[in-house]
Amino acid sequence: MAELIDIVVPEGQQEGTESTLMQWLKKAGDRVNLHEPLIELETDKVVVEIASPASGILLERLVEEQSQVEPGAVLGRIEPGKGAKADSGEAKDSAKASQSDRPPEGKHAKLSPAVRRLLKQHGLDASQIVGSGRDGRVTREDVENHIAGGATVVAGDQDRIAAAVKGSIVPHSPMRKRIATHMVKSMRTAPHVTSVFQVDMSAVSAHRKSHRNAFEKKGGKLTFTAYFVKAAVAALQSVPEVNSRFLDEGLELFGSINIGVGTALGDEGLIVPVIHGAQDMDLGLIAKRLQTLTDKARKGDLDQSDVAGGTFTISNHGVSGSLMAAPVIINQPQSAILGIGKLEKRVVVVEDGDQDRMEIRLMCYVTLTIDHRALDAHQTNRFLSVFAETLENWPG
Repeated sequence: MAELIDIVVPEGQQEGTESTLMQWLKKAGDRVNLHEPLIELETDKVVVEIASPASGILLERLVEEQSQVEPGAVLGRIEPGKGAKADSGEAKDSAKASQSDRPPEGKHAKLSPAVRRLLKQHGLDASQIVGSGRDGRVTREDVENHIAGGATVVAGDQDRIAAAVKGSIVPHSPMRKRIATHMVKSMRTAPHVTSVFQVDMSAVSAHRKSHRNAFEKKGGKLTFTAYFVKAAVAALQSVPEVNSRFLDEGLELFGSINIGVGTALGDEGLIVPVIHGAQDMDLGLIAKRLQTLTDKARKGDLDQSDVAGGTFTISNHGVSGSLMAAPVIINQPQSAILGIGKLEKRVVVVEDGDQDRMEIRLMCYVTLTIDHRALDAHQTNRFLSVFAETLENWPG
């Protein structure tokens, strides 16, 4: 027998290293080809496929589905040198199976992997279900409600009351479980402290109005988030200790500014795609990269490289109406996280020579939540001061 080849979990980077083996795509004894998808893994960030490292026979499946696995873990073994060529009948069957596993096209092309698995498990077609998500998108809850078949008919008032009180349980997705574990771990690891500043966004708003069309012609949607990323770069360059992680032997200052931007996926959870090397980007390039990552996130097309290696995170929770959130939980192992509240017009007092007068300005609250092991108040406030000054003095 030829030397067996291990199928291993890819080594993770700073984030997203815990995974769940969701599904084996091949059975033990099946023939497999080099680079053919074998396993589907899900982390708190993305669903990824592990491809076959060789052509041959899948000899062993060492890890069961729904099991948690760590980077470097051996999941199975392949006996190489076999299965590279299949007879014509097997090839046709393989092609047919591959075609059946492809994501749906058309109206339901944006189904999440979790929804597609649930539909396949119960032999359902997405067209049978009315979606409650964005643009009629079918969510996991929609599928579960469809499977449940609506309200249960019970006999007697007491039974109806008991059923109403008991309610129903919506199972946690692997992504939600990973998020919960990550959040609890962060709170237990780092003492969280939050500082709050208020920022006048009038200069940014004026710049955006006058430049938005020109940016869009160049392929970048100019959002307020792009300005926040650019201002965060300036603040991180001014206070490099914020772009760090705490180690027992010292504070590691990262050599690059890789800014993650929290992106909500509705009922599916939250994901944090990363803008790598933001310190080398102008506003236009940041806007283009943001749009690309956001589009990929909402289509479920992010890969591991899109979410790994973040050194600092922005949570723009204001887009859903929140004025302020504290603390925003730090994305470990980073040292801080920036929170952006809702932009709204407020009456503020401004100085006009020796007189004070009231004006209506576009304002928002911003917070920096720090790991108090790594950072202190003077670094926190210096960061927020530079961040606010950069936005408030944005050149026209």
